[in-house]
Amino acid sequence: MSDMNALLEPGMIVRHPDAPDWGQGQVQSNIAGTITVMFQQKGKVVIDGRHVQLLLAE
Repeated sequence: MSDMNALLEPGMIVRHPDAPDWGQGQVQSNIAGTITVMFQQKGKVVIDGRHVQLLLAE
């Protein structure tokens, strides 16, 4: 798994690969692989970047 998560910065728009119904999310923070994202349909989610590879939204 390439570590694209390491490149994520606050303000970037992402999608969760296993939860497309959450909609797009805006990265709030990315600290030591723990990524906080505010999703349109789900709200704030804290993601362990070691286990989930977020996708940049097109």
